[in-house]
Amino acid sequence: MANFILADNQEVTRYALENYIRKDESNTVCRAIDKVALTQRLRDNENSVVVLDYALFDIGDINQLIVLSERFSMARWLLFSSEMSHQFLNKVLYSSHQFSVVFKDDSIKDIREALQTAAAGQRFVSQQAMEQILARRHSEEKADVLTATEIEIVRAIAKGKTTKEIAEERFSSVHTITTHRKNIFRKLGVNTAHEAIKYGIRAGWISTSEFYI
Repeated sequence: MANFILADNQEVTRYALENYIRKDESNTVCRAIDKVALTQRLRDNENSVVVLDYALFDIGDINQLIVLSERFSMARWLLFSSEMSHQFLNKVLYSSHQFSVVFKDDSIKDIREALQTAAAGQRFVSQQAMEQILARRHSEEKADVLTATEIEIVRAIAKGKTTKEIAEERFSSVHTITTHRKNIFRKLGVNTAHEAIKYGIRAGWISTSEFYI
């Protein structure tokens, strides 16, 4: 038996969730349309599972969400949205084991398992969420190994500049820039300039507007 609070203002999704949850007649379900209503629901029954679409709810920022979870420490939170950034996922998952995560486009099996796991008081993180976190972390780790000069050279490559042009701009020899390119490829584990540029875009040190096509 579990009490679910649906803090999701997407009507179709909420309807589907409620119907699934009510298949177990021992479960109870209620709705919270905003933060005030959610707070009151938690006051009435703190030992609840909050199914929250953060993107469509009126919680101002991540810190407010974390404060709310700390205030109601017995509640479990299933974050259930179409899109969640890696920064958001990292922060909430490291803040507390109260949070579980599943995306709306995850499989029905994953969504069901997420609901059941949260109801049992345990954490669930879908494979898609884990892959998003790990992919970003992998990219950031690779970016961290580049020097400032190497990052500038990758930016120049992204703008379509040749090795000779980069050397002239930096008052360096072609041999020096070629060596930098080899080191960049080795550190990032790539074989082409295009792959290095893709890493740079994901890492945030190349704007897509700068990318020469």
